[in-house]
Amino acid sequence: MQRIFLSQKLIATMMAAALATAASAASTSLPHEEQTQVVPGFADFLVVDGNSVWATNKGRVERWSQQGKQAEVAMTRPCGGMAVAEGSLWVADCKDGTLNRIDLQAAKLTVAIPTGVANPRGETNVVAGAGSIWIPNAATRTIQRVDPGDNRVVASIPVVGGTFYLAFGLGALWAVSSDNQLLQQIDPATNTVVKRVVLGKQPGFLAAGEGAVWVQEQGDGTLARIDPTTAKVTGRVKVGADLKYGDIDVGNGAVWLRTTADQTFAMIDAKSMAIVGRLGPAAGSGALRFAGTGLWTTAHDVHTLSWWSLAPKAKD
Repeated sequence: MQRIFLSQKLIATMMAAALATAASAASTSLPHEEQTQVVPGFADFLVVDGNSVWATNKGRVERWSQQGKQAEVAMTRPCGGMAVAEGSLWVADCKDGTLNRIDLQAAKLTVAIPTGVANPRGETNVVAGAGSIWIPNAATRTIQRVDPGDNRVVASIPVVGGTFYLAFGLGALWAVSSDNQLLQQIDPATNTVVKRVVLGKQPGFLAAGEGAVWVQEQGDGTLARIDPTTAKVTGRVKVGADLKYGDIDVGNGAVWLRTTADQTFAMIDAKSMAIVGRLGPAAGSGALRFAGTGLWTTAHDVHTLSWWSLAPKAKD
């Protein structure tokens, strides 16, 4: 049996060509292979770690690959989106109010840093960028900047109330307040909010990349595109009745949007904002992360973790 192995560059080129071909079809089913694994508990937020993925769960975080569960680390109540940086997994603990650092190789907790946590319900996230780790704190209406060199909080940046959602990219930290329907641009050189953008109803998770900042306007069911230079909304696309409790990521010329009430996820052309395709049945709330040749998604209501391979199928 002979298999053909394709380079990441060739795969990206082929995926981009498929995206361009399908861009005019709003409900195209993308060519794919799906592998689903049963994950007991409440597998939710995801972050990619090479060929594997970490997921938050009840009382633990777990590393999974296509071959199954690889590791587990106990925590009180892991919550929200996580970050991988400096050889570590960074995850908030919503009960203890800490930012927890987990060694990726040893799969062991190394330090719990008191920072406070933005949203005790878990709808929040931790991000990495500019040599730092960033985590929001609702009680003080700040974003805490942590130096991974010595695990200390080195700055507390004032933001508007209800700022739970963060993304780092395009040279800045981006922070969404759902309560105030506002996107805030934070300059990591000065640790200050430098621009603000008014958003639609109940904005939530966001991503920065593919030339723009992308925000789920969950209550409106829309995806908003914001120019990172002018800090103005330059486009919107209606994806569903609402986008509550979904997720978002970017890569290979596309925005990948985890939905809740419709299909599992949608693929959106970052240039034209056309919905290229939709995959999977409605599966309730969950997370999504792009991983080069495909996507990882969770559906905690049905206790599953899925790998959606979007690369061309290897020939025998």
